[in-house]
Amino acid sequence: MNSGELLERSLAYALGSVAGVAPGSLERGTPCGEWDLRELLGHLDDSLDALHEGLTGGSIGLFPGRPGAVDLACAFRTRACAVLGAWAAGPGERVLVGELPLDVRVMAAVGSVEIAVHGWDVAQACGRARPIPASLAADLLPVARCVVAEEDRGVRFADPVPLPARAGSDARLLAFLGRRDSFPE
Repeated sequence: MNSGELLERSLAYALGSVAGVAPGSLERGTPCGEWDLRELLGHLDDSLDALHEGLTGGSIGLFPGRPGAVDLACAFRTRACAVLGAWAAGPGERVLVGELPLDVRVMAAVGSVEIAVHGWDVAQACGRARPIPASLAADLLPVARCVVAEEDRGVRFADPVPLPARAGSDARLLAFLGRRDSFPE
């Protein structure tokens, strides 16, 4: 799978989810533990900022900035377009995360998981049933399995959720990352 294509598909999905953010809904709860929708959109802004930083400057600082936008949904759309433009312009081969080198394709693939899954979280917070497309989820699951370690559980991710045998790829991805409402029990 081409990392740029994966990034584009994840951003397209998340943009569709963010389109459902209504004025006055930023206090709504999300599947992300203690975050409300405002905090989730702020986190997405930080994630896109880091991707853009890596694609345009070849390095990512370890301390995220703070979202300055009043309209976080609009800021997400703007930053998503900037990330796609930076990828299209041809990023370098490596990016420094702090002082550690990382292949830019790995950064894009990991960012794709972050963006798509949080796009699902946004849709849930907005009360919209919006499954991650099956083919996208199937492409993201191996990436998630490579980057989420057991020591991430309880810190950045909840424990995996048991699945019914018939679960689709979107449910498997979400359940692996500890999301509970991604499929019927």
